[in-house]
Amino acid sequence: MWGRQRNLYSTYKRISSKERLNGNASEDSLGRSPSGVLKEAGLPSWKRPLPHVLVATLSSFLFGYHLGIVNDTLESISLDLSFRGSTLAEGLVVSACLGGAFIGSLFSGWTADGVGRRRAFQLCALPMIIGASVSATATTLRGMLLGRLFVGMGMGLGPPVAALYVAEVSPAFVRGTYGSCTQIATCLGLMASFFVGIPSKEVMGWWRVCFWVSALPAALLAILMEFCAESPHWLFKRGRMAEAEENTERLFGASHVKYAMAELTKSDRGDEVDTVKFSDLFIGRHVRVVFLGSTLLALQQLSGINAVFYFSSTVFTSAGVPSDIANICVGIVNLSGSIIAMVLMDKMGRKGLLLWSFSGMAISMGFQVIGASSLLSGSVVLYLSVGGMLLFVLTFSLGAGPVPSLLLSEILPARIREKAMAVCMAVHWVINFFVGLLFLRLLEQLGPQILYAAFGTFCFVAVVFVRKNIVETKGKTLQEIEMAFLPAD
Repeated sequence: MWGRQRNLYSTYKRISSKERLNGNASEDSLGRSPSGVLKEAGLPSWKRPLPHVLVATLSSFLFGYHLGIVNDTLESISLDLSFRGSTLAEGLVVSACLGGAFIGSLFSGWTADGVGRRRAFQLCALPMIIGASVSATATTLRGMLLGRLFVGMGMGLGPPVAALYVAEVSPAFVRGTYGSCTQIATCLGLMASFFVGIPSKEVMGWWRVCFWVSALPAALLAILMEFCAESPHWLFKRGRMAEAEENTERLFGASHVKYAMAELTKSDRGDEVDTVKFSDLFIGRHVRVVFLGSTLLALQQLSGINAVFYFSSTVFTSAGVPSDIANICVGIVNLSGSIIAMVLMDKMGRKGLLLWSFSGMAISMGFQVIGASSLLSGSVVLYLSVGGMLLFVLTFSLGAGPVPSLLLSEILPARIREKAMAVCMAVHWVINFFVGLLFLRLLEQLGPQILYAAFGTFCFVAVVFVRKNIVETKGKTLQEIEMAFLPAD
């Protein structure tokens, strides 16, 4: 799988940004190839950074686990904590986590930039351990909400840092593949929450065990990160050259240190640490990439994917399928699509996967619209509804799910990468919150046809947006991508 990418990785030249992204590489003006060092040393081993990437994806596993754990346990939680029948209280248990995630995402960039990627992961694990413990021991609704708020803060902090870290420690020719690992970990976390939560309907107080279980991978993340490499990009940016070289050697091998450090000098300034102001993200030369990232994540959420995840059991139940089986089916389809995306990410590229994914999601929503109409009846309606929903989840997991966070970590310039990622993820969580909050109300007032048609329209808008604005980044170094997106000073 890796051998086919050799030409992509060994033909990097210091040429103009337009030529770089179009792949028309040639000898630079000095008459020599900067990739000569790489040609002599060969490709970096894809095995060296893999353990570091897998440890980082524990944060994504926890993200998926906490996202799904209340699905099967909410009924028993409401019974034990005496708020059964209160839709407001049940909604708060879910939304408290989303509110915490919004807060965590706001601080993720400043945390990753200030203390480094490794320490940011450990700080992400801390509120998840505290929140899981508070939730597991809660005796009142207030205690549960406090625990969910803490967990949400960890959820908001983890994914942006994971996307940054994986992109920065991965060789360019497998960066897309490794970037997909975060989405697969999220799927595994969701499926784990489904299986762990199954006994909650039969065993009194099992929901407490479900929360205690989540503290184990969080503690493991904090401990194992102590043995992982720090991002050479962050170290170089902070002017810690010796440590940057040492960690580069851990990740890629001694023979690739010289080339990797030369690549860093193309964009990063290792002799000074710039203070990035919040206003820098919205004015001047950086505004375009921040707009692209925020819009892409906004369209991802406006496609209706989380409404489908939150309320898919209703569609399956109407078709006579138990909610447990429905959740497992959605989880398996989501995981299968993510695995396929991992294989295709560095072959088809980010842009191709996004185009096919959003197109498939629009078609899937068309099936849902037809299924909700009065033109058809009987089993045909159920097949269209259930089949359309599973197809929607599958096509989402092929591109719209794993690509945006990876693409953001690639296109955002090194100087603003952490803070810009935080802003983009904050947009993600705000829209996620309102989609979840308003979905049922809009479904009652507008009906499924209009609502699903609106989701399908946003998917079509996403196709147009990606086609016109997103540039392919597969096989390019982060420095080459940055120099292509940013105008000259």
